[in-house]
Amino acid sequence: MNKARPIILLTNDDGFYRESIQILFRRLASIGRTYIVAPDRERSACSLAVTLRQPLRTQRVKPRIWAVEGTPVDCIYFALQKFLPGRPDLIISGLNPGPNLGQQDIHYSGTVAGAIQGMFQGIPSLAVSLVPDAEGRFALARAAEFVKTIAADVLARGLPPGTALNVNIPSGPIKGVKITRLGWKFYDPEIIEKTDPRNATYYWIGTGTPRRVGDASTDVMAAHDGYISLTPLHTDMTATHGMRSPKLLRIARDLRSAKR
Repeated sequence: MNKARPIILLTNDDGFYRESIQILFRRLASIGRTYIVAPDRERSACSLAVTLRQPLRTQRVKPRIWAVEGTPVDCIYFALQKFLPGRPDLIISGLNPGPNLGQQDIHYSGTVAGAIQGMFQGIPSLAVSLVPDAEGRFALARAAEFVKTIAADVLARGLPPGTALNVNIPSGPIKGVKITRLGWKFYDPEIIEKTDPRNATYYWIGTGTPRRVGDASTDVMAAHDGYISLTPLHTDMTATHGMRSPKLLRIARDLRSAKR
């Protein structure tokens, strides 16, 4: 008896209708049964937010494509508990038109959150983002082919336990592939103040121009230099180097004294 084809779940933080996720949906159909469960609108920078205090509506847009009135994490929950015919073999969050590089992006990103939530469920998961070329364009079709290669490898061999893979693909000339660690992109957000037609003040928070920090082994520099960046992620945020810090030990000692 032939084994059933693997189930591949696609999500994003930009909306089910975006060309980038639709290209992946079509391109990955040759290696698995692809499904889209994604937000009904843009949900960028929502991180691991879960909608708890309002009802959610969903819509079956067409066969194997659902729109959810919620975040990428909401979408993963709905996919696993309501929509998919079985547990997915792979979750891919993306393609995100814009990079997700460095410590801050990883914590803010809804795209990365989709993959992290898949990892929480014990499912091999990828977050895939695109770095624009010098003219601000994205090579969607080429990136989808790279993702297909990665997906086939992960379906065949898996990922290290407790690990999600963050992938950033340049849209310009590609020099190669690097396995990287997280660097830093320091933002100085601009607060833009405007006035609406009723003379009330409102604000936009802009991203500003981030400053890249890191050496050639970091994701921010590898992607900037034209390499596909593969960064393994896990969620243990324990600062182990601080566990024996004199400052922390002093707090613990003072608390013990206060308890007595």
